Order: sequence, then C-alpha cells, then structure tokens
Amino acid sequence: MRVLHTSDWHLGKRLGRFDRLAESATVLERVCALAEERDVDLVIVSGDVFDRPSPPIDALEVGLRTLVRLGEGRPVVAVAGNHDSPELFEALAPLLRPRGVHLVGRVARPDEGGILGPETLGVPARVACLPFLREGQVVDFMRDAGQWYASYADRIARLCAALNEGLMATTRTDEVPFLTAHFLVSGVKMGGAGRRGERELHMGAAYTAAPQAIPPGPQYVAMGHIHAPQRVPHAPVPAEYAGSLLPLDFGEAGEQKRVVVVDVEPGRLAVAESIPIACPRALVHAEGTWEAIEARADELGDSYLDLTVDTSAVDVTLGQRARETFPFLVNVRPRRRDAERGAQREKRRGRSLAELYDAYYRREHGEEEPPADLIDLLREVLDEAEAADAPA
Repeated sequence: MRVLHTSDWHLGKRLGRFDRLAESATVLERVCALAEERDVDLVIVSGDVFDRPSPPIDALEVGLRTLVRLGEGRPVVAVAGNHDSPELFEALAPLLRPRGVHLVGRVARPDEGGILGPETLGVPARVACLPFLREGQVVDFMRDAGQWYASYADRIARLCAALNEGLMATTRTDEVPFLTAHFLVSGVKMGGAGRRGERELHMGAAYTAAPQAIPPGPQYVAMGHIHAPQRVPHAPVPAEYAGSLLPLDFGEAGEQKRVVVVDVEPGRLAVAESIPIACPRALVHAEGTWEAIEARADELGDSYLDLTVDTSAVDVTLGQRARETFPFLVNVRPRRRDAERGAQREKRRGRSLAELYDAYYRREHGEEEPPADLIDLLREVLDEAEAADAPA
C-alpha cells in the first residue's frame, strides 16, 4: 500500500504583518494533487493542522476543505498537535468521519479509538494515534494501571508501548501497522540558526522523549512537531518527521519542505520517498550596509525579508526607506559598529528603564517612536514593581 505523510500545516500563522493563508492553500493544492498522482491509499497528518487552538474562520475553512478533498477515495487520519485544540478535533470528528476523515484529538485506549483499524478506515491498515501530550496531562487508563510516571519521557514511552501492544495483538498478517505521533525525540536536528516556527514552550527538555520510545511494531512511524524534515535518529523502524509545508519563520529559511510518500506491504519495513514542495515566496535574511542591500532590490524584492543594516550613526529614516524599497519586509534592525556600541553603553549610564526601553524600541524598529500606550503600560508596570518592592 502507499501512504502520504504530511504534517505541521499551521494554517492561520502570520509572518509579521503578512497573512500567509493563500500560500498555505497553494501548497495544500499541491499535496492534494500528489495524493491523486501517486495513487495514495492512505493519508496521515501528524499534527498542527492549525496554528492556534481557535483558528480564524478562513484558516478553518482551508483546513477542513483540504482534509475532505484528501479523503475523496482514501481515508485520512489526523492527530492533534500542540497548536491544535483537542476539543475542536473531537467536536469535528463525527462530522468528518462520513467523509473519510478521522480526527483524533485526545490520547485514548487502543480499544477505544487509540487504534483505527480496517473496519474504520476501509483499507488493510491499523493506525495507532498519539496526539500531543502536554506535560501536566493525566491519562486515566495509564494512571489506573499504575503506569503513570513523573517523567514526560517515561509517559510517552509507556503510551507508545501500550499502543504497540494493541497493534501487535490486533494486526493480521495481511495488514500494515502504523503509528502517528506528535512529540519531540532527542537528537533531532532543529535546522538553521535563529527563531523558528516551533512553539518554544513545548520544545524544552521537559517535552523530550528518547528514540527508544518509538516502538518496534509499526512498519512506519509518521511523526509531527519538528519543522525540519528528517528521519528520526536511532528509531528501531522507519520513522520520519515530514516537517512543515512552509518555512514558518526565518530560522527555517532555506529548508527544502516536503511530503513523504511511503510504500509498504505486510511484513516488510517501509520505503520512504521525500517529495519536495516548492515555497511560493522565499524567506531571506540579508545583512550589510544599506547601500549594499538596496543594490540587491531586484533580487530580494519578491522575498520576505529580515534585514540587518550596518550603520555608524542613528538613521531615523531606515525603517521607512526599507519598507518603501522592499514590499515584503518583515523585520529591519540597525547594527552599530563595535566602537559605537561602547559609546552607547556609556550613554545608558544613569538613564531610567523607561528611557532605555524607548531607545531600544527606536533601535529595533528603525528609529520609530514607540506607541504612547506601550510606554504608559511600561511605566505602570515599573510603578507596580517599585511599590511591591517597597518595605511595609
């Protein structure tokens, strides 16, 4: 059988002031076309369909339309990621099930929705589903069995083991077992430097599981959560992070996005093929003097830009000139020379926090004056902090 694995659509996510839903719709059209061209039997979406638990209506419409279209002629299994709402997935599940789309929002017992079999999917496959598990979340069936451990890694390992046991107990010799999950495996590569699209709150050590958590039973493991496409290191069976469909922040700039097409038959490990997905508009970080950057206007004009401009003095018009020159400018920041930095440190001596914040804002935003309500809020917070620190 042939499976298409995709993940981390993050519908509704913006890049600075830019709405990227049209770009997402474009790449999702390509995913739907690939499902048809490659005669796919099953589609797995391993989490983060949406960027927020309550997605905007237009993002919700694009996501549901795509899932239903993918479900024409084949089943679709999608688990909730850390950006998704488990409640929304569970509410939509009975409405989409007749259209061949199976949403799994919460961790469930293998025999109570944690594993979807041929009787549900209509194809000779069993898919074990592990949606994102928040660190403080309690899973009743694990706790009641005395298997609820304090470590997040232990929880993930136990849940995977329970799902694996269920798979092995029910999968027939003419069926293919799969696992789809949304969690971070230690040792994965996070991609380029700089801020990335993954939510940092759910990327620390508290949310990391060992590669050994991935069980040996499935013939393929479809992972979500990490946006850099890659094979899961040291997994006992073929396991892939499909990665995000778009570069979602400048830390992902230059990554080749993809979907994974998996060929597998009962009793044999899967063969995974990476299918590149073109990004409608590139993300580029450029740095140098303004003159050097401006000279590249023809090259950079159609890209989302993150600019670092070398300056030797205050440039009050930098932000305005950058926006006028580059229509898809996202960020611009001046970078003062080392000698100037030393002088700036001296200038900071004796200045209030409000004054320092004003200077910081102007520096980070091309010398634009900070909004008055933002300064008022800062002063209010500082006043409250000073009052709290005063002796009784």
